[in-house]
Amino acid sequence: MNQNIGSNRISIIIPAINEVVNIKEAIATTQPSTNIEVIVVDGGSNDGTVEIAQSLGIKIISSPPGRAVQMNVGALAASGDILLFLHADTRLPTGFDEMIHTALQQPGTVAGAFKLRIDASLLSLRWVEWGVNVRSHIYQMPYGDQGIFLTKEVFQQIGGFPELPIMEDFELMRRLKRIGRIVIIPTPVITSARRWLQKGVFKTTLLNQIVIIAYLLGVSPERVRCWYRREKFNRL
Repeated sequence: MNQNIGSNRISIIIPAINEVVNIKEAIATTQPSTNIEVIVVDGGSNDGTVEIAQSLGIKIISSPPGRAVQMNVGALAASGDILLFLHADTRLPTGFDEMIHTALQQPGTVAGAFKLRIDASLLSLRWVEWGVNVRSHIYQMPYGDQGIFLTKEVFQQIGGFPELPIMEDFELMRRLKRIGRIVIIPTPVITSARRWLQKGVFKTTLLNQIVIIAYLLGVSPERVRCWYRREKFNRL
């Protein structure tokens, strides 16, 4: 029983679908800390992701697929007062828990995230990191791969993640900015370079910007998702 959770407990929510390559290492970076819980929300993996998490003694919840849906399901099951949403291919820095507690104690702060580092040596990815980190600081718009955290109270206040097929983290940040400050911790999380390497760094970066502009111009999230994943859009 969790009788002494208090305001220090962090619930780390990891949405996952077929993350057998990454899930063990992501979970490992959460473990040196105390007074945390880890919840893996599985969206239908068939590659051993669930079995690995179970072997590590981690709480597993099944959910319909979709990152926003999975993260909301995890938040509902969380017992901590602070929620940290961690992508399965992202690794936390040592001491992340104390950094989060310190960040959320700053006056006017409602949420935060970490600086980003990408796990590959390409020079072009250093420019991507620079762009992401400048955007995060100036515009207070970190994205999901930076380890978004906030109190459960604030998360409930803004209605959780909007259950969109894409851009759920972008929209969450827009809502949070209306009620307070979003802090960026200068110590980075390390995220996988796979999506940049699969499509190419320039192409991925350009596509990301097009997706954001299209969303802001009112293009439906379903259509935007199809563009991003090169799927056929079927109008119902």
